Amino acid sequence: MPSAAARKIRMKLSDIRATLKEIGVLPSKALGQNFLHDQNLARWIVNQADINPKDYVVEIGPGLGALTRFILEKGAHVLAIEKDARLANFLHEHFRGERVEILNIDALKFDPRVLFAQREVKLIGNLPYNISSQLLLKFLGDPSPISLCLLMLQNEMAMRLSASPCSHDYGALTVRVQLHHRVKHLRRIPATVFFPRPDVDSAVVRLLPRDRLDMPAHDHELLLKLIRVGFSQRRKQLKKLLRQYVLDWDTLARALQINPNARAEELSLLEWIGLANWIAPAPRPDTCTAGSELFPVVDENDRIRRCASRSEVHGNNLRHRAVHILIFNQAGEVYLQQRSRWKDRHPLKWDSSAAGHVADGERYDDTAQRELNEELGVRVALQKIAKLPASEHTDQEFIWVYRGSISSDLVPNKSEIERGAFLSPSVIDGWTSSRPEDFAPGFLECWKTHSQQRRSGGSLSVAQKFSPRQTA
Repeated sequence: MPSAAARKIRMKLSDIRATLKEIGVLPSKALGQNFLHDQNLARWIVNQADINPKDYVVEIGPGLGALTRFILEKGAHVLAIEKDARLANFLHEHFRGERVEILNIDALKFDPRVLFAQREVKLIGNLPYNISSQLLLKFLGDPSPISLCLLMLQNEMAMRLSASPCSHDYGALTVRVQLHHRVKHLRRIPATVFFPRPDVDSAVVRLLPRDRLDMPAHDHELLLKLIRVGFSQRRKQLKKLLRQYVLDWDTLARALQINPNARAEELSLLEWIGLANWIAPAPRPDTCTAGSELFPVVDENDRIRRCASRSEVHGNNLRHRAVHILIFNQAGEVYLQQRSRWKDRHPLKWDSSAAGHVADGERYDDTAQRELNEELGVRVALQKIAKLPASEHTDQEFIWVYRGSISSDLVPNKSEIERGAFLSPSVIDGWTSSRPEDFAPGFLECWKTHSQQRRSGGSLSVAQKFSPRQTA
């Protein structure tokens, strides 16, 4: 049953007018304040999100709560982000005691990464027309904790997001959003259901994240650059716009089976990726060589007994050695990498900044510097902070954990790393707690140890510093 507050807030158009007058709100076009007064439509919109009591729903621009009350009736917890303090105060009063938090800030200033602390996150909102693309790119950033977006947008924007190649609406934003999301245009919404009535119709779109493996591996930064340049002059042929990247366009066109005179809107998402991979083929690790690498096999006290190949060590779960490095930036954030899709263990799981096995004849400290250079292209002073025992939680690896700080840019090795991001320790704490399956198990153990030290305000007695030229 809906609560008394929810029943109270069911407003007709006349109620909306009266309430806005009572709280002193003159709808602002600059803030995109158009209030939905069709209750049946509001209920239909919420139903499209398939909300259940386990969901944590973020609502952007709740206004007077037209959608909020229907979301609450589904049993979900709601975080409502409302920029107008008068409307935020109204919502505080009318949803007192409900499973709802009211956040009185500009949604563009909200950090979506804090949502990783929630298990199931859905985003619902009636986005202001003038900042809808900015909000989209902010909340759909990669990686994103959001499992579903249900958004009411200007119909023109909705058509752009859901457009197909060779259509007028198909553009750079289309390709960027569809690269990571499947977009469906659900319904056109007439301007007549809002007060005040906007100048144009709206539409509801649903966005669902793609599986990472839906798309071929590619250089993401290069792809975005090509898309930006390719759509910069829509009527110009790509071979002219991209001549600095492709010298022999006819050969490329034959290989990709595209029109040599194609314009940007004619290429599908897969063809855009194919174009990027023609210019810079996505690197793949040498799995044959990797399988024959020699690792020291150790006993329960980390004493070397013999050497064996990577395939034998992993295949038989033999005890061996590894390092994990946590790299911090000047803001105190930690770089996490998503393991390459080609990894033989834990592909596409999130992991330490850099990590790797101690090879035959190597010491832990040597390996730490080698892995840091190979995976992130840097050499910095490292601090040894903890040693973890081999167990099933570490894939039978004895792990030395290191930390270091960096002020320059990292150069991730694309054959080893799918993508990466700097995240605050608090965000990582929330993410590892709510969704541990997203991470390589060894990292979870390393992060647990690091977090314990962070909370205790110190490091283990075995911790020591060394520079890139020193050994341990």
